Parts: sequence; C-alpha cells; structure tokens
Amino acid sequence: MSIRKRLKDEHADLDTGPLNDILFILMFFFLIISTLANPNVIKMSNPRAKSDTKAKQSVIVSINKNRDIFLGQNKIIFDSLEPALRRHIRVGDSIKPAVVVNADSLVSWGDIVRIMQVAKKLGATTSASVSGGK
Repeated sequence: MSIRKRLKDEHADLDTGPLNDILFILMFFFLIISTLANPNVIKMSNPRAKSDTKAKQSVIVSINKNRDIFLGQNKIIFDSLEPALRRHIRVGDSIKPAVVVNADSLVSWGDIVRIMQVAKKLGATTSASVSGGK
C-alpha cells in the first residue's frame, strides 16, 4: 500500500483590509498631532501692565508751495528745524520715533529729502506724503 501524503497547495489567506484601515487612521492621527505640537516652545509668563501697547511717537513736518516749513502747527525756518525736531523727538525709547513729512505737490523733492535727512540724522524713521497743488 502506498501511502502518500497529499501535498496541499493551499495557502492560508489573511485579510489585511481592516489592518490597513487601522494603520491609516493611526498614521493620520500622528501626522495631525505632530504638526500641532511644537517642541521648540519655551513656556514663559510675561509680566502684564495696565496698557500693553505704546503709542508710536510721530512728529509731523509740513511744507507748503511757498516752501514754508511747519513743525506741527508752528512755522519755522529750515535752519532751526534740527533743534526743534530734537526737542520733539525722544531718542532712546524702545519705540523708534517717526517723522512724517507732508508736502505740497509743487514743492521740489530736494526740499523733502533735506527734511528727511535731518530727521534721519536725529535717529528717527521718516515717511513722506505729497498732496494738493494745482
């Protein structure tokens, strides 16, 4: 009698569909969590004041078509612009002072630049706006 073992060519199948779903959900979860967590953050408690904002200090210099220079509402001559600006600008504050130059459109750009150079010399930031004039 010849007893032979039957070779079964059957392989056990394992359904991996649910495993794929679980792995996808875990991957998605860790991806979202890793973008929300920032490991480089240092937690500190900052002191609070009554007012957290400081008003930016700005001085307005205006020049009209007749080349008259005004510091605020006061008319001054160009030679006294630097000492007058020095009295209005507090250098050394944590907020850098700003000088705004309002000029008539008929004023030459050279006059505007000279005013801005004086302000820069005193350590202020400058900006200019040109308007009016026909």
